[in-house]
Amino acid sequence: MGTLWFWIVAAMLAAYVVLDGFDLGVGALLIFVARTDGERQLALKAIGPVWDGNEVWLLAAGGTLFFAFPLLYASAFSGFYMPLMIVLWLLILRGLAIELRMHTQDTLWRSFWDSVLFLSSSLLAIIFGAALANVIRGVPIGADGFFYLPLWTDWRTGLNPGILDWYTAIGGAMALAALALHGALYLALKTTGAVEARAWNTARRLWPIVTAGTLLSIPATVVARPSSLDNYLGHPATILAPLGVAVALAALVVFLRRRDAFAAFLASCGYLAAMLCGAAAGLYPTLLPSTSSAAMDITVQSAMTGSHSLSVGLVWWSLGTMLALFYFGVVYWLFRGKVSESSGSYGH
Repeated sequence: MGTLWFWIVAAMLAAYVVLDGFDLGVGALLIFVARTDGERQLALKAIGPVWDGNEVWLLAAGGTLFFAFPLLYASAFSGFYMPLMIVLWLLILRGLAIELRMHTQDTLWRSFWDSVLFLSSSLLAIIFGAALANVIRGVPIGADGFFYLPLWTDWRTGLNPGILDWYTAIGGAMALAALALHGALYLALKTTGAVEARAWNTARRLWPIVTAGTLLSIPATVVARPSSLDNYLGHPATILAPLGVAVALAALVVFLRRRDAFAAFLASCGYLAAMLCGAAAGLYPTLLPSTSSAAMDITVQSAMTGSHSLSVGLVWWSLGTMLALFYFGVVYWLFRGKVSESSGSYGH
């Protein structure tokens, strides 16, 4: 049961990254691919009906984590308190930027909120990538199950790292590049004219950066946490994750050359999902590694709630997830096709 819930949480986090990832990517590219007020409004129309719904998966993943692995939830939210507060404020600022931009016709007002959206989206992508790298690298968990991390120490991994070091910086940069590529492909899929053309050009330029970063992340992860290869060496099935990453990156090249926006966007979704599955496969059964001692690791067995609660919760989780999937299916079906300048504030 613990293993099942481990992968449920991983799947929900992957759903958030895939869905809200293109929203963050659009925000991070807004001032580059959309240069006039009309073009920026067109880009925002592409995400307008879905961006807030996509955030539901982050809330649902947090709630599921609290229910299934309360010890991990308590430990992580205490040790990562500062970056979590930063994430909260950035999410608020991103929502304000999208909602308040069109309240007046003033050019300075709109430019200000466009800048806020760009900065908040870019920083969110970087922080999410650094957060994942912190989990993979490990944190200095004490005997009481809690830890504290300063923002940075000497920028090295080891027994007492900071939130930011050379490895988490790579993770943050990788996340920004990957989500920017994801957002560019979404804009190519949903927009027309100059925005679509710039989105295609941006995607072509980002693909080699993402590919190089992916290749760099493998030896970097082994250096930062050598035990991350243990599951791959002991369980041949885990090779499917890096294989999926390679196939997705190769498919992206083909679809970028064909200018097939839908297929390229799906390949980007597959890349993000495979990367996260690969990280989860390398961690299991550890939920949060300790840099001080393997005995201090927070694992599935040590953090999970009671088996009866997990069994009952699985029923309600299944019902809730089916309702959410139905809702998202309806929303994305109604919002299919490209947006246009003549459509309403948020598109169709």
